Amino acid sequence: MKKLQREDIQILSSHSDMTEQELNQLLKENVYNDKEMWKKFLQLFFITLGIGFTTAGIIFFFAYNWADLNKFIKLGIVEILVIATTIIALLPKISENNRNIILTGVSFLVGVLFAVFGQIYQTGADAYDFFLAWTLFIALWVIVSNFPPLWLFFIVLINTTFILYTQQVAKDWDEILIATSLLIFNSAMLIATLIIHKKKQDLNIPIWFTHILALGCVVFATVGMMGVIFDNFKPLSTPFVCTVLVIYALGIWHGIESKSGFYLSVIPFSLIIMISAFLINLSTDGGMFLLVSFFIIGSVTLVIMNLINLQKKWKNEN
Repeated sequence: MKKLQREDIQILSSHSDMTEQELNQLLKENVYNDKEMWKKFLQLFFITLGIGFTTAGIIFFFAYNWADLNKFIKLGIVEILVIATTIIALLPKISENNRNIILTGVSFLVGVLFAVFGQIYQTGADAYDFFLAWTLFIALWVIVSNFPPLWLFFIVLINTTFILYTQQVAKDWDEILIATSLLIFNSAMLIATLIIHKKKQDLNIPIWFTHILALGCVVFATVGMMGVIFDNFKPLSTPFVCTVLVIYALGIWHGIESKSGFYLSVIPFSLIIMISAFLINLSTDGGMFLLVSFFIIGSVTLVIMNLINLQKKWKNEN
C-alpha cells in the first residue's frame, strides 16, 4: 500500500470525523521522521560533510604550500591518501552508504593526483587530457558503487572533457554540432536512467538525480537554440531543431504519464525563452520588446494555470 502523504491526511481529516489523536497518530506514522531516521540522516550528513571538508582541505593545502613542498612529498601524500581511503572503503564493516561516500571522496582525490603529477613534470597535456584521464580512472568505481552522486559527478566530467576537447583539439567543429552532441548524450543518459528505474525499482534512483539530468538537457537545448536563432539558421540547425522537438515531445509525454509537474514546467519555460529570442531576433525596436513582455507574462500565466489544473486533476484521481 502506498504511504500516505501530508496532503492525503489533510483530505482525510476534512472529509471524515477523525479525532485529533487519530490525526496525530497518522502524521507520526506516515509523515514525521522518527528517532532512527534522524539518526541515520545525521550520520550520513556528518560523514559527507567530513569527507567533503577533508578533500577540500587537501586541495587547499597543496594550493597554499606548493612552493615549499618537495615533489616526492607532494605525490606521496596524495598517493597515500588515495590508497588509504580506498582500503578503508573496502573494509567489510563499512556500511554501503559510507563506502560509497568514501569512494566519492577518493574520486576527487584522483583528480588532485593527476593535477599534482602534471604540474611537477610539466607533461604539456591539454586540460582535456587531464579531465579524460580523471574520467577513465574513476569509471570502475562509478560502476561498482552505483552511487547517484558519484554518477552525477562522472557525467559532469564527461561533459567537461567533451567541451574542452572541442575547444582545444577539434577547434573547427560547428557550435550547433557540439550542442547537438551534448543534448543527445545527456538525453540518452536521462532516458536510460528512467527506463532502468522503471524496470528495476529496487535500484532506488533518487528523483533529484533525474531532475538534474533533465535540467541539463533543457539548458543545452535552450542555449543551442539561442545559437540557431541568432546565427540565422545554419545548415546544421535543422537536425538540431528536430532533435529538440523530439526530446521535448518525449519529455512532455513522460511528464503527463508520470504526473510530474517538473517536466511540464521546465520544458514550456524553455520554449518561452526560445520564442522570445526568435521575436527579438526579428526586431529590436521598442514595439517588439513590448510584445515580448506581454508574451512572457501571458505564456507564464498560462503555464502556471495549466499546472495548477493538472495538479488538482491528479489529486482527484488519487
